[in-house]
Amino acid sequence: MKILVIGPSWVGDMMMSQSLYRTLKAEHPEAVIDVMAPAWCRPLLSRMPEVNEALAMPLGHGALELGERRRLGKALRGKGYDRAYVLPNSFKSALVPFFADIKTRTGWRGEMRYCLLNDVRVLDKAAFPLMVERYVALAYDKQRIGSAKDLPQPLLWPALVVSAEEKLATAAEFTLSAARPAIGFCPGAEFGPAKRWPHYHYAALAQKLIDDGYQIVLFGSAKDKETGEQILQNLQEESRQHCRNLAGETKLEQAVILLAHCRAVVSNDSGLMHIAAALDRPLVALYGPSSPDFTPPLSDKARVIRLITGYHKVRKGEAEEGYHQSLIDIQPERVRAELASLLGESQENECTS
Repeated sequence: MKILVIGPSWVGDMMMSQSLYRTLKAEHPEAVIDVMAPAWCRPLLSRMPEVNEALAMPLGHGALELGERRRLGKALRGKGYDRAYVLPNSFKSALVPFFADIKTRTGWRGEMRYCLLNDVRVLDKAAFPLMVERYVALAYDKQRIGSAKDLPQPLLWPALVVSAEEKLATAAEFTLSAARPAIGFCPGAEFGPAKRWPHYHYAALAQKLIDDGYQIVLFGSAKDKETGEQILQNLQEESRQHCRNLAGETKLEQAVILLAHCRAVVSNDSGLMHIAAALDRPLVALYGPSSPDFTPPLSDKARVIRLITGYHKVRKGEAEEGYHQSLIDIQPERVRAELASLLGESQENECTS
């Protein structure tokens, strides 16, 4: 069986989609799975053993470009695809498999897609509360799975593959200290500071960890560079040599490898958080107005800290510098305690394995 998946366009969603690929492989070991997604996804897809090939989707997130999608679909007609799974819910995302004339085209009902999909699933959000459950459910016949309770357990969570050699080589490339174990911080998040733990809390935690003998590695995109510099400047001067601000300095491929190299990770609710979870790193995930009820970190080694309940659609917090009060209220000592517990458990597991 040859399968085409139209993948998501966000880091976190792309990571959770791996659970579908793993499930399809478990159900159909002979399946060949290709994923069409934005070109930036390739470093993630290349580390998913279930994915045969990453096909670049050259069109932007909001572009209809009907003619170009028709061309892309027709170019796939000779590839021998038996099934297609369309993960985004938009009308345009279902066009390429339709134009490719793939026999079975599966997806959840979305924007008027009845003419494009011929295996349409009607979503009961209460029956499938987690995004990962909605992805995995598509792998099964719709008569078999009426709710998340019908899904075989445990779910196959995302699991990226990084070799020990890659970790050592990339850590050396960025001149990380071999004498101090690394703790990764991911202080950025989409949609502004309301989803971010304050930089001064990150700095206070970093100072304690440096005093404990760790080095701190800051991850993020170029727009997180300033936040990283704020964290650095809040450290004691002699401690700054043990904190590296790599925000905007790494490609996604390198960030994935370096996150795998870290002994543990502290992160806001972000795509990098989901990558850290998929790398099986001990992880403390910090939530404020966004909720872990729909897209939590999928890892037994993750601890979520959140002081409020429900979903709050907030793009900018009311506190100083745009932070949300619920994140301000998460104290560094609480995060340090969770981290120490995770590191202790990880060390025990290493000793017994």
